[in-house]
Amino acid sequence: MAIYNPKSLKAEEFINDQEILETLKYAEKNKNNVELIDTILEKARPVQTKTGAKCQGLTHREASVLLACEIPEKIEQMYKIAEEIKLAFYGNRIVLFAPLYLSNYCVNGCLYCPYHLKNKHIGRKKLTQEEVRQEVIALQDMGHKRLAIEAGEDPVHNPIEYILECIQTIYGVNHKNGAIRRVNVNIAATTVENYRKLKEAGIGTYILFQETYHKKSYLELHPTGPKHDYDYHTEAMDRAMEGGIDDVGLGVLFGLEMYKYEFAGLIMHAEHLEAVHGVGPHTISVPRVKHADDIDPTAFDNSISDEIFTKIAACIRLAVPYTGMIVSTRESEEVRQKLLQVGVSQVSGASRTSVGGYTEEDRPHDTEQFDVSDQRTLDEVVRWLMESGHIPSFCTACYREGRTGDRFMSLCKSGQILNCCHPNALMTLTEYLEDYASEQTKEIGYQMIEKELQRIPNDKVRCIAKQNIEDIKNSNRRDFRF
Repeated sequence: MAIYNPKSLKAEEFINDQEILETLKYAEKNKNNVELIDTILEKARPVQTKTGAKCQGLTHREASVLLACEIPEKIEQMYKIAEEIKLAFYGNRIVLFAPLYLSNYCVNGCLYCPYHLKNKHIGRKKLTQEEVRQEVIALQDMGHKRLAIEAGEDPVHNPIEYILECIQTIYGVNHKNGAIRRVNVNIAATTVENYRKLKEAGIGTYILFQETYHKKSYLELHPTGPKHDYDYHTEAMDRAMEGGIDDVGLGVLFGLEMYKYEFAGLIMHAEHLEAVHGVGPHTISVPRVKHADDIDPTAFDNSISDEIFTKIAACIRLAVPYTGMIVSTRESEEVRQKLLQVGVSQVSGASRTSVGGYTEEDRPHDTEQFDVSDQRTLDEVVRWLMESGHIPSFCTACYREGRTGDRFMSLCKSGQILNCCHPNALMTLTEYLEDYASEQTKEIGYQMIEKELQRIPNDKVRCIAKQNIEDIKNSNRRDFRF
């Protein structure tokens, strides 16, 4: 029997089934243990020091106790502390991005994804480089600066060479004042050599969802194709880091397996990356199973309510305080609003999950990976964020200044957000307002910028940010950054 070891490079040892089951028993036993819960909440709470806020985070066992807790006032405390942590390390900024689907050709048999090989009535499509270029122009015309590229796993149609060519094309498109400044990559688990190639291509974060950490369920849900190999998939982040990619993004597809099991596995994976590589995940995503062509989410009997979903997000924020948290347009405006209050720091906007969808006037459905719940325009999402007290940020400065991996985490932990990320967010928001926003959004935006500039503690940084914002408004100069 495998023994739990977070420093091991073997999947069955760092995501250890016995350890998860024992964790769930411990959490169930202590879910009403008020004294223990209070101790865990106190440990999670950010502490102010001379250099800024500090957080200890929580172990997978501690976090699992909070997730199991059913005491209403303690759950409210979790939400409050989650919001405190998010504001302490990310401020009131919310980073915006969009997915770009390159190809839906796939050789895997995943039971929850419409791209599975046996789905013969979905239209198969792969973008040419000119089509990639047109998609990027459409995204730039909305105001996007950050993309997450997606493709099915197919060594014939979507080899690594195709992905690399697409990245080169994306970075090469400069249209009016538009430019994609960061390309994150969400493609199948691959080799150290291929991860090295992705790093050399200048990618931002490598994202790979585990889907489920429960090995038996994983094998059943992935009956055919290379993704069937649980160990190879689960160990992918270690290969990515060996290949030089120090920003990696985790996630599970909630609703495939029992959520408490998935949650424990997810936090254990974060602990493993910290133990082995000295830096945890750059991001954690929280997608839920949604309706899609040939896929009915009611076929999976582990679906979770909005209330439990919100609690999961809050507990992730308490457990892994310095990690960016992502919620996509899979979720409705109402759910996204809730999650913004408990620690989410990145959202997608105006997403289309079909191959070639951005160049179509009407949202195409024939090649969609899943239904999009939040179908607002980017301008509407930007305005909504500001009306909710959040700064929409299109910033990509850290990645382009080499502040990735442990260098980003040290910046986050040192409390320099207000002197660095905050002004960068305001400057990129100014770019958006000048180049893409409606008059209503522009008016709200400039009121927010004026107010938020006063929150920059360093006088010199504030003066430079003010001058840069004036230069953006009064000239064609763009891309200022700290």
